[in-house]
Amino acid sequence: ALGLFTGIGLSEAKARETLRNGALSALLRQAVLQARSALGPALDKATGTLLYNAAARLRDPKHLGFLVGYIARREILTDLQLSAALDYVRSHPLEPLDAADFERACGVGVCVTPEQIEEAVEAAIREHRAELLAERYRFNMGLLMGEARSKLRWADGKTIKNEVDLQVLHLLGPKTEADLEKKPKAVKTRPAPAEKQKAAVVENGEVGTETRSLLEQLRGEALKFHKPGENYKTEGYVVTPNTMALLKQHLAVTGGQVRTRFPPEPNGILHIGHAKAINFNFGYAKANGGVCFLRYDDTNPEKEEEKYFTAIREMVEWLGYQPYAVTHASDYFDQLYTWALELIRRGQAYVCHQKVEEIKGHNPPPSPWRDRPVEESLLLFEDMRKGKFGEGEATLRMKLVMEDGKMDPVAYRVKFTPHHRTGDKWCIYPTYDYTHCLCDSIEHITHSLCTKEFQARRSSYFWLCNALDVYCPVQWEYGRLNLLYTVVSKRKIIQLVETGAVRDWDDPRLFTLTALRRRGFPPEAINNFCARVGVTVAQATMEPHLLEACVREVLNEQAPRAMAVLEPLKVTITNFPASKALEVLVPNFPADESRGFHKVPFQPTVYIEETDFREEVDKGYKRLAPGQPVGLRHTGYVIAVQNVIKDASGRVIELEVTCTKSDVAEKPKAFIHWVSEPLPCEVRLYERLFLHKNPEDPSEVPGGFLSDLNPDSLRVVHNALVDSSVLSARPFDKFQFERLGYFSLDPDSEEGKLVFNRTVTLKEDPGKA
Repeated sequence: ALGLFTGIGLSEAKARETLRNGALSALLRQAVLQARSALGPALDKATGTLLYNAAARLRDPKHLGFLVGYIARREILTDLQLSAALDYVRSHPLEPLDAADFERACGVGVCVTPEQIEEAVEAAIREHRAELLAERYRFNMGLLMGEARSKLRWADGKTIKNEVDLQVLHLLGPKTEADLEKKPKAVKTRPAPAEKQKAAVVENGEVGTETRSLLEQLRGEALKFHKPGENYKTEGYVVTPNTMALLKQHLAVTGGQVRTRFPPEPNGILHIGHAKAINFNFGYAKANGGVCFLRYDDTNPEKEEEKYFTAIREMVEWLGYQPYAVTHASDYFDQLYTWALELIRRGQAYVCHQKVEEIKGHNPPPSPWRDRPVEESLLLFEDMRKGKFGEGEATLRMKLVMEDGKMDPVAYRVKFTPHHRTGDKWCIYPTYDYTHCLCDSIEHITHSLCTKEFQARRSSYFWLCNALDVYCPVQWEYGRLNLLYTVVSKRKIIQLVETGAVRDWDDPRLFTLTALRRRGFPPEAINNFCARVGVTVAQATMEPHLLEACVREVLNEQAPRAMAVLEPLKVTITNFPASKALEVLVPNFPADESRGFHKVPFQPTVYIEETDFREEVDKGYKRLAPGQPVGLRHTGYVIAVQNVIKDASGRVIELEVTCTKSDVAEKPKAFIHWVSEPLPCEVRLYERLFLHKNPEDPSEVPGGFLSDLNPDSLRVVHNALVDSSVLSARPFDKFQFERLGYFSLDPDSEEGKLVFNRTVTLKEDPGKA
């Protein structure tokens, strides 16, 4: 084989590399032997290169002999023709191929004369003569070649280049010293930062706006997706004699529209990884004028609860997406059962009695019931449906070997658990492997997008649709989105709740979507984060601070300013300039005062942060101290300490100060926030729940994730004060507390006692890991 491959012009190293690829070397060997039978044992390097490229780039090996025949007959002579041939067979998956149409598409028999090339180059040079004379050899000669080639598609590229070189030399003469000098680099001017472009979006009859960042997530592999109805162009897609007819019916149903689906299991709360899936499925459909279904994969009644159905839909809509339709796998139980009977009749499924323990893993023993008669399996499957078998006593299995080597996946199992939607109608329920592709087929999904762990199911996906002769969508897998310093497994979150480490699924220290909402993360920030991560085949594991940066970016534009004091220190202004409280105007957004102001009272008693006062001044300390005045933000006044009042233990409990108008006082080193006539509130300050980046990794945390809990992940400030501008706030309303961070009103709030969650600090803490 090595001699065979080097004999067509491959280097020894390339030949050895090819031999390591079993599939490629088998195809190339077949191609070389076929060509030798037509041309003799000695093949020139050009022919060898075409044979290698055909074997390496051909997706469907059944067309190899067809293509090699054209190469051997010297009817396909260039790589350009070969590329056209490969595109043609990819677009025409059914046999037999129309030879005349194929030859037209690939330029077979087309002869481009030297005179035609000369004329095409002359025309291109005439078009650009002025620029050529001005720029001489600095002109982009590729432009001339491109225009000539556009007129003569099948012309040889080298011949065109030689003709361009010849005619340019005739026009300009030999290169001068000036021509040989390097062209000076143009100085790039950095454009002024512009606001994000907004694009009008019409949805449900209303015009809204969204940033173009939605399209950013569709870079990379997603740009290569097939068009609706062209499923067969996807690598690995299985084509049957009925494929084209089924695709035609599919297009008649969808009108050529992109259709995706988000198919969560209703057995837990969605997390940050699901946000990527939601954005990808809904976003891809939306970006292409299509629709997306929300389909609950409710095939396991033992683990499903109504609260999960409600929470899942809430989170999809909270992220800004409206499902085209809300469906359930259980909507199709009758059709799925009918198809299971048909699968048995076709000899593609059988009833098996191996125990669950026996068929676990990747190398279970073959089923002794694999070849049982069709009629027997039909009767036994009916007995399963009637409840004549106990749980685990019988399953329906499909006759196929999956990509990962697993043999005969289960299609149906017995479960005597009432279903939340179908009640006691069924005691057999379909599995994911059986249900998912068939539900996609029923709903005419064009792109079935799922994470990489489902790649091993792709073979069963295509096999089952084709075994039943129904429309087969395309499954495409992308990398999961994971975050460090967290766990998202439903089982592990339940353990955290049961041990009291967190309050519930929506505890703000978790990264479930309900938890992020409660903490105050805006949905736009989560969507922007998913867009920046993008869609790739590789798994993405991100630092939480990258998500937090997206949160700050959005909240800086959305969260109005207010003032709050976490550790209050009473300050009495002894020379207050009015007989009653004053009203101070505070801008909601200091960077854009056109967005309005709110009023806060200013009276002789105010409260500042304990940390904003020191009796002893250190170098670099700029806030309030004896002999060091500070400004009170937004008031127009500077205060200076006159008297420090302490309790019996020596702790400072009050300051007496005087105030001076800031336009006559010496400019202070700092301005601090304050509150007056404040509202009492509780503030919850959150840090990471886990101490290590990978709490589930035994090498990093030998004691398991429960041993890695951060004891300082929550600090509750019970006696904080906030200004009265937040009095009418509702749960989930967001504010920037000046100098402290971004905060969101928690649903625990009651009349007379507001509760705020700190969403994020104003800046990333450089001290964090």
